Amino acid sequence: MSEDGLLGFGSVEALKAFNQSIIDEFRANAGLCGGRFEGNPMLLLTMRGAQTNRWLTTPLSYCADGDDCIVVASAGGSSKHPMWFFNLLANPLVMIERGSETYRGLADVLSGQNRSRAFEKMIAALPRFKDYQD
Repeated sequence: MSEDGLLGFGSVEALKAFNQSIIDEFRANAGLCGGRFEGNPMLLLTMRGAQTNRWLTTPLSYCADGDDCIVVASAGGSSKHPMWFFNLLANPLVMIERGSETYRGLADVLSGQNRSRAFEKMIAALPRFKDYQD
């Protein structure tokens, strides 16, 4: 992962195009994605941009926690937060698409024991996130 938070895509445009391909596949297949994301639980998180106030959608791996969804702002293991993290800080009201279901949500940044518990749950579901923390 490069330090620029672009997951090695080199440009914001390339990352946006990649994400859009995942979004299109997700919506065409009721939340299922193939290829490198086959079997990976995915959701689409739609939020308002911190600076633009436009609605933006990003595909994310997630782990269910009861009625909640755990997502990790890891940017593929970067030392910097992904761009979408700052949108959530500024505008925590979101739309979530899981499978063929769409609903409203409220993003919450966890800390302390709550963060540790959620992160352990995420690692249990998707072990690669342990490598991101390292």
